[in-house]
Amino acid sequence: MPCSPVTLSIATIAAVISVALLSIAFSTDNWVRISVDRNALQLNLTQMRNRATQRGETLDPELEKLEADNNILAFTRTKGLFRICFPEQRPKGADLYRSPVETYCKNIDYYLSGESTGHFSENTMSWLHMGRSMIAMFIIAFFFNFIAFWTGVAGCWRRSPGNITATALLMLLSCLFSAGGMGLWHGVEFFEREKLTDPEFYKQWPEMLQHASHYDYDWSYMIAWIGVGWALMASILFSGAAICLRNEREKEEALNMQYLMPVYPQKQQYAYGYAYPGPYYPGTQPYPPYNY
Repeated sequence: MPCSPVTLSIATIAAVISVALLSIAFSTDNWVRISVDRNALQLNLTQMRNRATQRGETLDPELEKLEADNNILAFTRTKGLFRICFPEQRPKGADLYRSPVETYCKNIDYYLSGESTGHFSENTMSWLHMGRSMIAMFIIAFFFNFIAFWTGVAGCWRRSPGNITATALLMLLSCLFSAGGMGLWHGVEFFEREKLTDPEFYKQWPEMLQHASHYDYDWSYMIAWIGVGWALMASILFSGAAICLRNEREKEEALNMQYLMPVYPQKQQYAYGYAYPGPYYPGTQPYPPYNY
């Protein structure tokens, strides 16, 4: 049984799964979930306020802000590549909009519309460039997937090993660029938690808020890595299918050559009923004379 149809079918399924998973991950907002225990936070704030009152002092204004209804840092939220969303309670008074999945969200600003970034620190600019490059690498990966679709269709239709090999290379490029986007995403997360000193980032949160908040990788992040793995698998399978097609074509050509080779007649001596035994020499009679 030829191996190319089976391998091509499995490779196509792997490529479709990869594109579907990466598309879902790219468009959803559940890469990271930041869970905030508001009850514990409120209890700690009350205790600190009581102790400050007993000493005749006032609570730190930064801590007072944690009780504000419009402070997004004190609410449980999920974060994607483009939005920060609030699946449970939402901060009142914050500038939010309703997303396609019916959650209230705010956009992550990558400063693509020409806003001035001259006042940003070096770490903030590095974070910004990594975020932009991350989005660009995912878009390039989808572009390679789009081209791979057409080369794959042409390769299956024509049973062309060259087109299938091109599809394998394109899927490999898609895998590499999407994996690069994932790596940059981890770089963005590292800068947000360890390097940036702006008030909205983890390093500048009050210690009380840090203890009440818990980071978890969410399902969008998981399926993004799974999509990268399926892209690599599709590339390997398409390479195997190209090898199968090439071997099958060589066998077909070798089989056809057997029918195309010329057949030469072999030299044979034929004996006829009227032939006389030989050899004969000049001046001799081929047979004895009859006696009359």
